[in-house]
Amino acid sequence: MTETTTFTPTGDPEGTEQPTADVLPFPLKKKTDPDPTAPGEGTVKPGEWEAELPDTDDPEADGLSEGAPVDPPREVYPPSVAEWMEAKDKARMPVLPDWVKLPDQRTAVRKWAVRHYSTVIGYHAVRLPLVYTPKICMYSPRGAWRWSTAIGRWVFDAEGKGLRLNSVANEDAAEYLKLSRQRNDRVRLRGIVATVGGFVGLAATLTLYVMAPSWLLMLSMAALATTLGVVGAPADRPLIDMAKVTFRKRKLSSDIVIRAHEVSGLTSKDQNIAFPRPIGRDGDGWRVVVDLPFGKSFKDALNAHTKLASGLDIAATQLFLDRDESSERRVSYWIADRDPLAVPSGRSPLLGATRVDFWKPFPWGVDERGNPVMATMLWLSLLVGAVPRQGKTFSARTIALAAALDPYVRLYVFDGKASPDWRRFALVAHRIGFGIVPKNGIDPVAHLLTSLRELKADVEDRYHRLSELPLHICPEGKLTPEISRDKKLNMPLTLFVVDEVQEYLQHPEHGKEILSLLVYLARVAPAVGVSVMTSTQKPDDKACPSELRDQHQARFALRVGAYQVSDTILGAGSYSEGLDASKLLKSHKGVGLLKGMSDDSGIVRTYLADGRDAERILTRAAALREAEGTLTGDAAGEAPAPEVSATVLDDVAAVLGKGEAKVWSETIVDRLADLRPDVYGPWAELEPKPKAEALTAALKPHGVSTEQISRRVDGKVVNKRGIKREDLAAAITQRNEKRDAG
Repeated sequence: MTETTTFTPTGDPEGTEQPTADVLPFPLKKKTDPDPTAPGEGTVKPGEWEAELPDTDDPEADGLSEGAPVDPPREVYPPSVAEWMEAKDKARMPVLPDWVKLPDQRTAVRKWAVRHYSTVIGYHAVRLPLVYTPKICMYSPRGAWRWSTAIGRWVFDAEGKGLRLNSVANEDAAEYLKLSRQRNDRVRLRGIVATVGGFVGLAATLTLYVMAPSWLLMLSMAALATTLGVVGAPADRPLIDMAKVTFRKRKLSSDIVIRAHEVSGLTSKDQNIAFPRPIGRDGDGWRVVVDLPFGKSFKDALNAHTKLASGLDIAATQLFLDRDESSERRVSYWIADRDPLAVPSGRSPLLGATRVDFWKPFPWGVDERGNPVMATMLWLSLLVGAVPRQGKTFSARTIALAAALDPYVRLYVFDGKASPDWRRFALVAHRIGFGIVPKNGIDPVAHLLTSLRELKADVEDRYHRLSELPLHICPEGKLTPEISRDKKLNMPLTLFVVDEVQEYLQHPEHGKEILSLLVYLARVAPAVGVSVMTSTQKPDDKACPSELRDQHQARFALRVGAYQVSDTILGAGSYSEGLDASKLLKSHKGVGLLKGMSDDSGIVRTYLADGRDAERILTRAAALREAEGTLTGDAAGEAPAPEVSATVLDDVAAVLGKGEAKVWSETIVDRLADLRPDVYGPWAELEPKPKAEALTAALKPHGVSTEQISRRVDGKVVNKRGIKREDLAAAITQRNEKRDAG
């Protein structure tokens, strides 16, 4: 309604005023169909109409019609054919399950079926004459009594007795007479049926007894006795035992899943979850995919993991969460029937392998659902951490066994605790050492230090040689399988294993240098085919500093004591991603969380290869290497090559005797020639003066000067050039400080 205000002049008479308003029609829309009995057009009942109200007060908008939306929905713009096909591929469900399509899974299912049902048949066959037959003889009289009692109650309508007694107590004569007549009719009919059935059964029994062969008669008697035995067996002691343990398993419904999300605080009454696909079985568990309410994410579900398990009435180790790539709020749950991490993964497939190609992934274990997990050590370093006796060494040893079965992989193995777990690797290892205490004239720490220096020099040399190789041999300047297997080039894949690395890092004399060399190798060496695998039970900053841990691209954490330790092994932020090795139980031996080896992080139940299995594998590996001519180093009885990276300072310090404060240079050169004939032998062949000058020239860059030293020889004083112990010690200290700092 549009109103126009006017004022009547003072002198105009009444009744001559101008109209002050215009009445406009108010359009109406009927919601229901026209009814002939309805009121006229001008009368409309409430709730039966809608008013078309203008959405703007702009007078210039008159006559404009409603147009298309300014920002149309996404469906207006059709995706490309490639996007459409990709979306359809992701949404397509497999026609046949994997255990039908994949040959290895078909074989596994067939073997399981034979193993399972043969065990069940054998279990019951043994108990049939010894357990089940005595039970049948004992329970069948009780079953016959229960059967006859049940028939008698049915014939005489015992189930209606309570109603008749109730009508008597209420003094309801009409109801009682009605129930009595009904009971008499039932008893009459049921009595006739029971009598006829009895005569028929008696006739059949006599016919069977007279005419049937003995085997059919015995079979019928056994079937009747078994039936009576089943009926007469107590409810808590069934006639037939269970051939396998029945795990606690229940039907999972949407109501249970909704309840779990409500108690975990992920939903409310106004916002509930949605099920984009039906709940169904998936292996030994249930697969549930839900869409969380808007604003909730996969991270919220991870934080509520324990509460979700409680809402589902299962253990936390039975619930596994997976992220869905299509939406941040879509979560996929796998709910196991029992704790899958407590189930052994089985023996390592390496036992049946003739050889392994270390350039390709190899079997390391299975995930929580039993799917194979393949490992690779190419271009990365691996850190393994756990509390003692959780399978840390066995897990790392499986990777080393795979490397041993490739005859073109060079192995370095050092065990800081000197356990028997790694002893048999002496058959194949290029360099090997045990513990930190010298034994049989061998210092394992010095041997480790020599090996690290040797490998560092080899890595530096590889970088230069790879960059200088012709393009037809090394087109990308990187190591290839062909280059690694060429004995002339001498650049094989190398795996450097240090178990209980903290024992070496805490060595009072060589710990810092070992740390710096390991950091260098873990950071630089994988790019040229040299991988480092370290394991520790003390991943703290003191025993295993972060500067070494941070160089490992892959991490594997078995059970630890606290989530902080888990974060230390797996890397900062792993706990917020749902990776917490402290939640693993003590029974989860050989089970850990793997991160960084591939794009996905998850649980690995590593295969088991015990001491005997390892010896069998390593014996086969040694034969392979002998056949290929790749058995080298300690396994072949070859001594380490001279250290090209060792400085003359260390060598001079090694030949100085105790208590010698000053020594002539030519005397030192003679001793150096005895220590390293191939390095210092040419010096010893020189005349005394040139011999001393050679040592002076070698020590000068390190800040060690020579001076005249007087000695009495045969009663005469002889002056020759020499060095002081204190000058040498100062130079070594200064060098170590610079190396540690940088």
